[in-house]
Amino acid sequence: MTPSSIEPTAPLSRPNLILVCVDQMRADALGISGNEHIDTPYLDQLARGGFRFTKAYSATPTCVPARVALLTGKSQEAHGRYGYREGIDFPAAYPTTLPSTLRDAGYQTFGVGKMHVFPERARCGFDDVLLHDGFLHTSRRLSSGPSGAIDDYVDWLRRATGDPRADYQDTGIGCNAMTARPWEREERLHPTRWVADESFRLLQRRDPTRPFFLYMGFHRPHAPFDPPGWLWEKYRSRPQARRPMGAWVSRFDRFRRDHEVEAEFGARKESVHQDVRAGYYGSIEFIDLQINRLMENLSDLGLLESTTIAFVSDHGEMLGDHDMYRKSVAYEGSAHIPFLLHVPAALREDGAAPRAVDEIVELRDVMPTLLDLAGVAIPEGVDGQSLLPALRCGAEVDSDADADARPGTDTAEPVRDHLHGEHVIGSLGHHSMQWIRTPRFKYIWFSGDCHEQLFDLAADPHELTDLASDPAHAEELSRHRELLVTALTGREEGYVEDGRLVPGRTPRSEESWVREFARL
Repeated sequence: MTPSSIEPTAPLSRPNLILVCVDQMRADALGISGNEHIDTPYLDQLARGGFRFTKAYSATPTCVPARVALLTGKSQEAHGRYGYREGIDFPAAYPTTLPSTLRDAGYQTFGVGKMHVFPERARCGFDDVLLHDGFLHTSRRLSSGPSGAIDDYVDWLRRATGDPRADYQDTGIGCNAMTARPWEREERLHPTRWVADESFRLLQRRDPTRPFFLYMGFHRPHAPFDPPGWLWEKYRSRPQARRPMGAWVSRFDRFRRDHEVEAEFGARKESVHQDVRAGYYGSIEFIDLQINRLMENLSDLGLLESTTIAFVSDHGEMLGDHDMYRKSVAYEGSAHIPFLLHVPAALREDGAAPRAVDEIVELRDVMPTLLDLAGVAIPEGVDGQSLLPALRCGAEVDSDADADARPGTDTAEPVRDHLHGEHVIGSLGHHSMQWIRTPRFKYIWFSGDCHEQLFDLAADPHELTDLASDPAHAEELSRHRELLVTALTGREEGYVEDGRLVPGRTPRSEESWVREFARL
């Protein structure tokens, strides 16, 4: 609905917006990031012609809390989601979202693909949603699930194949399984293709008198790792890089479940790991091809020069680094994400030339950035930052060598000088893994026993060497610890007492946050 305060012609001067959110893609799974083992030519092209944020993170790196940050522009301290906990009513807890704000400003708002909110079919401010969440897949759930939710992709697949029991999990691969195989059906029936195809149909059916916001939520490269057969074969036969294995990995020995198919900590046979990597990389290249199809469709519709595209992932995938798989942990494979922003030349401000932006940014920054690009006021309560000021300054950081001593060299004022991230880790006994990212270092604190880690990411990007016990880095360790003390002071868990971190505290109940929110 177009608010009466907006003139009918005003929205036409605003850019169209597309937000592409993939699931579980690491920051280094891009050719342009220096990865010679994966081909992503169209994402690389998008990055070269736009802005690539080299230090983009997911502060709470699992699907549910990450998507709350993405849709609300809030940090975990503000939105209250410190872990994966499902079942919290999204519309009641977060009435103001990116799509609702754009809708109220006169935008058409469409969502296609993965949302991962509850109730499952909550629209969260979209005018319409075509849903494929990747877990509403069984006949039982479809017919009599807790909310009666229907997965639009599964419904379409059954009609397209003429099989009333068709399911994208007919391959036998689980949604969190570290196993892989090629997609068994025609390529056009793959859920990755479906998200792209349905998005293009919405573009063709849009109201041409109003700007649009399109959210494309790809379920892949999250498991199941099942790319089309030709991509599976390509990466199965390609040499693979050696996995990073930190000298500190034995720290997790008591939590290992070696060879269990869904284990987060533990070894796999090398053949299994090779299959998983092939399925994972093949799934990413298949998404890359859809990005090219998106650009071609925008060009055909005459929308290419009036549409801004943001590409992000909700979190990463450890992919065997340090004998870890899946996500939630603070390490780079899990928390470091791709973030690309394509702004057509006609929509860029003076001085905003395409480049890599070496600022610490987070998913909460997507909402205010897109609103700023659209000329829409950022709602009260959003604590993410618009990244437009970072785009206006072209000074590049020559080296990370003294980055912590001079934060913000990309801009007159840095977006932030550090980021606080956290996640409750069920596999660690439901204790919290807290972390601080500064321009050069990452500090990690385990709430269960106060164990600390410190990594110099400029010299050691794969986090192989823990410097926490190195006397030469004692000052950095203390400085980062104090940043975390400041971030956690006043939290109800009692992580901080008398200015010191305290072990053994139980992470906050997310239900308690919802109850608190309801009282406001």
